[in-house]
Amino acid sequence: MRTFSPRPADIRRDWFVVDAEGQVLGRMATDIARILRGKHKPIFSPHMDTGDFVIVINAKGVKLTGNKLVDKKVYRHSGYPGGLREISYAQIMAERPKVAVERAVKGMLPHNRIGSAMFTKLKVYDGSEHPHKAQKPKPLVLGTGVQR
Repeated sequence: MRTFSPRPADIRRDWFVVDAEGQVLGRMATDIARILRGKHKPIFSPHMDTGDFVIVINAKGVKLTGNKLVDKKVYRHSGYPGGLREISYAQIMAERPKVAVERAVKGMLPHNRIGSAMFTKLKVYDGSEHPHKAQKPKPLVLGTGVQR
């Protein structure tokens, strides 16, 4: 028996839409990363991008549990002495909730070229409207990995 390796012609990409209203950020991000990576498909192969497109709407309604909203911080460094900057998640959620969702999902994808390609298939929007109606996205029920 030979090992199956998917060819580009074997990969069929679907579109899914996720409503983030009231969802916990980390739990939602794991399900989204799984779909982007293609682990829900029988043709999954770790060396190829076999995943689907995911649209996240209502990013402003995502929740963080515990004291993470106040205690959790995002750090970045300019490269110069004294260039460390920190922003709390409360400030990020108030100003740009889209970034919080993108950061959570990106951290769960592979940190290489394939992960970058997977990340381009994620579309996040603060409100309930998105410009991808023509792709006919299917609603995704989180926690099951099954579309309904």
